[in-house]
Amino acid sequence: MSGWQVVGQTKAVSLLQRSLEREAVAHAYLLVGPPHVGKMTLALELAKALNCEASEPPCGVCDSCQKIALAKHADVQIIGLNRDGNSVEKPQVEISIDQIRQMQHSASLPPFEGRHKVFIIDRAELLSNEAANCLLKTLEEPVGKVIFILLTINERLLPATVISRCQRLELPPLAATEVEAALNSRCDVEPQKARLLARLSHGCLGWALSAAFDGGLLEQRAERMDRLLSIIEADCDERFAYATQLAAQFSQNRKLVQEILDLWLDYWRDLLLIKAGCDDAITNADMLVTLVDQARGYSLVQIRSVINSIKSAAEQLRQNANPRLVLEVLMLGIPRRGR
Repeated sequence: MSGWQVVGQTKAVSLLQRSLEREAVAHAYLLVGPPHVGKMTLALELAKALNCEASEPPCGVCDSCQKIALAKHADVQIIGLNRDGNSVEKPQVEISIDQIRQMQHSASLPPFEGRHKVFIIDRAELLSNEAANCLLKTLEEPVGKVIFILLTINERLLPATVISRCQRLELPPLAATEVEAALNSRCDVEPQKARLLARLSHGCLGWALSAAFDGGLLEQRAERMDRLLSIIEADCDERFAYATQLAAQFSQNRKLVQEILDLWLDYWRDLLLIKAGCDDAITNADMLVTLVDQARGYSLVQIRSVINSIKSAAEQLRQNANPRLVLEVLMLGIPRRGR
């Protein structure tokens, strides 16, 4: 498996490699996993393996592999949001039926420069209903030398009929040690920073690699963490103001608010681990001193209660509950230290 430039995911890579060796590759795959876990990397590696010119594919160095890596191979296409010329002012919110029809037309033509045509549908859960139904017809009538790879972070949003036409491969988060080792071997990252990024990534190497080269991600986290700590110590008026601010942001950017709640969840989970004497398992490894100090002011019952409240708030927001009400209740439920 040394030719596959995929970290971890041994089960998925082994299955695909065996299928290639037996010439029994499925006509459609569904790669399921959290953001930045390596779904696109695996899809491109499969595209390389299908079109590689070497005896042990994917070699990564032949013309075909190089073109795919540079997104310049005529027979490998990625379909997703904002890949059809949409302007930044009018961002695309779903994959349209026109994109799928264009893909179908291309799929009906023979490969131009490779052995297989490969179509990668990124964020497949964002297919419009019409696009999903149109895709289903294509998946029901597979064409030789054409492979479809659907990538999704939430397969529940895909029609069951589409899922049933694909071979499903799940890509779970990597162990923190795998992410740390990859950062140490692939990037010139200082060991302590690599350890922190591995913890913060939650097993998603793509995020860790981005954070290693983009200092803005860690700066953003630091700002959010400072706000978290100030709200913990704040009075009711400031907490209500913060809830109002988050609710307003939620109407504009749901993902941002969910990220903030995830950060809160990590922090309170770390407090729980500190109380349990599991310091080595915390996520925010650079905040150990602060966490130890904070943990002294809370009981296990209080910490567990906050964790459950954050989880409940996140779920209610996903179910379209009133964001201001949900966030106000969450803010009020955070106990003051030593009370």
